[in-house]
Amino acid sequence: MKRKGNILVVDDNRNILISVKMLLSNIFDSVVTLSSPAGMLNSIGENHIDVVLLDMNFAAGINSGNEGFYWLREIKGRYPDVAVVLFTAYADIELAVRAIKEGACNFVEKPWNNAKLVDVLRNAYALRHGPKEGKKASNAPEEEMYWGKTAVMERLKSTVDKVAVTDANILITGENGTGKDLLAREIHRLSLRSDRKLVCVDLGAVAETLFESELFGHVKGAFTDARAERTGYIEEADGGTLFLDEIGNLPLHQQSKLLNVLQRRYVTKVGSSSGVHVDIRLICATNRNLYEMVAEGVFREDLFYRINTIHLQLPPLRERHEDIIPLSERFLDEFAVKYGKRPALSGSAAKSLCSYSWRGNIRELRHTIEKAVIVSSGNIIDRNDLQIDEMAAASAGPSGTLEDMERKTICEALQKSGGNLSLTAQRLGISRQTLYNKMRRYSIESL
Repeated sequence: MKRKGNILVVDDNRNILISVKMLLSNIFDSVVTLSSPAGMLNSIGENHIDVVLLDMNFAAGINSGNEGFYWLREIKGRYPDVAVVLFTAYADIELAVRAIKEGACNFVEKPWNNAKLVDVLRNAYALRHGPKEGKKASNAPEEEMYWGKTAVMERLKSTVDKVAVTDANILITGENGTGKDLLAREIHRLSLRSDRKLVCVDLGAVAETLFESELFGHVKGAFTDARAERTGYIEEADGGTLFLDEIGNLPLHQQSKLLNVLQRRYVTKVGSSSGVHVDIRLICATNRNLYEMVAEGVFREDLFYRINTIHLQLPPLRERHEDIIPLSERFLDEFAVKYGKRPALSGSAAKSLCSYSWRGNIRELRHTIEKAVIVSSGNIIDRNDLQIDEMAAASAGPSGTLEDMERKTICEALQKSGGNLSLTAQRLGISRQTLYNKMRRYSIESL
């Protein structure tokens, strides 16, 4: 991945500064850290900072957020083009919402999710640097899509090659960590819109009170402290691709608002009476079972069919057993460059990797390899360097807890569906072929 932009992280917790710098060092050209905002304004100018990740409270025992508001105003007053993302504890969310109205770009809650933090900061950079810069930043994937050699992934790739060049709406489903965001980026790369912007939005991270402003935008004066017009994510994606991650987390009352925009292809900013036409290709993703959510009345059926023209199901890593070692080798190469090491996997380490259940899927594998590269003392990574729970590895076989639960779930779904395989697959949120494969794997006979 080509790194782009300079970020300044300001927080009085040294451990946070170290962790965030390690996370972002491969994302931005430079990551500058400060434990106090005292020298922040000078640092922004000296280091040509694009994005500031700013804590809201610095004085011990004070959680009013007034320091965050003060320094936000100072930054925007001297450097109006610098994007500011607030770092806030859970109790400070209301303060963060007020700060966004005063010019902050977004906020991230502590403790943070690494993937969400990276996405928020990359979007902040893209949205604050105009169409040309934003296009380059948003089109550069953090990781390259790896298809592997398994039959299920080869079939998926064949489908992607066919649908990517169309403008059909795509719904990507799969467990956490299976690479849904990477697949969305790959589809955009292969599409006829690849030279335009890809805008990624994590709907689970958009505050409910800011939903319309974030997605649709607002005009100056639309609400208190709306001092400038804001272009929403949907309009920002005009001509390109809009990726809505965690679509299953969208509250029911907001689903109708999104559906209206998707049907009309018009966006009306908050506070405006006129709409703006948008031309977007829509990709959505979720780890939730939308079929069940529709049946339960918590997800609109009309929205579901609007976003689900093409359904792509990413398999969990435990169903891509032969891809575990090739993926591990790719991550080894990546982190060897990052940490200046050239380690290789021992036979015992490779065996442990293949026997582990990987409930966190590819994301968990990647983090495991990174930790192993860091703690390894020589040129060989052994089983102990992986720090994999031996009991979890031992229970990952066909009789393991995870497989038992999956077999039980399939059997119960078959009984509820009266043996109808198509209905069973729908209820489980998987394809009919995947259901066949699982039934053969667990020796489940049709009713």
